Amino acid sequence: MAVPEYTLTELMAVIAAREIRDGEVVFAGTGLPMLGVMLAQKTHAPECIIIFEAGTVASRLAHLPMSVGDPRVMCGAASAAGLMEVFSFVLQAGRVDVGFLSGAQVDRFGNINSTSIGADPRHPSVRFSGSGGACDIACLAKRTIIIAKHEKRRFPEKVDYVTSPGWLGGGTSRAASGLVRGGPDAVVTTMGVVRFHPVSKAAYLANYHPGLTPRLVAEATGFPLDIAQAVETAPPSPEELRILREDVDPEGIFLG
Repeated sequence: MAVPEYTLTELMAVIAAREIRDGEVVFAGTGLPMLGVMLAQKTHAPECIIIFEAGTVASRLAHLPMSVGDPRVMCGAASAAGLMEVFSFVLQAGRVDVGFLSGAQVDRFGNINSTSIGADPRHPSVRFSGSGGACDIACLAKRTIIIAKHEKRRFPEKVDYVTSPGWLGGGTSRAASGLVRGGPDAVVTTMGVVRFHPVSKAAYLANYHPGLTPRLVAEATGFPLDIAQAVETAPPSPEELRILREDVDPEGIFLG
């Protein structure tokens, strides 16, 4: 069966969904993570448990929320408490399997900067909103998936400020710092999927999106990117696209 035309947003939502395993507890944010987790729940991972920062646990979403604070996130939820309860009794207790993150910069060890651009954070050239709950998720979830726009300036050798720790300096440095679990598993970008070598924890290109080449992705990255293992991203299936368009986001809130 021929694969219908799809947008980059649809492709990234499908990739995000494929990263989720059935039965996992997923901390999802606004936008692509919501699309991905809803699609996963309606396809291969019906028993995945959705957590939202606003305080809901095990939502069974009937409609796509506009944000994590949208009242629609409470649909079918097992618990609707608050931010403190979710972070204390779920995240800090080690019950979150997957956390979705994003930021202004991501470096070769998956460290995220969402604080400031510039060598001196006290006098930055650009100031961002900061961590929110992202640092907690980066430190305490069993693994994280990062969503990012792929540009050289956004993928530097080293982030200007470590808002949310990834593999820190690589190797065993994360564990040595006292972070006993977690770490970035994948970076889903507008050009491909970046993963991390199991020992060195340095980034490598696992997938490049259709129409691109590994070399083009490497040239759009601000550090040397290993492309030896890269294969083309599998396109969305007709069924994945149908569910995404008809059941997950029929109004085009995030799909456009």
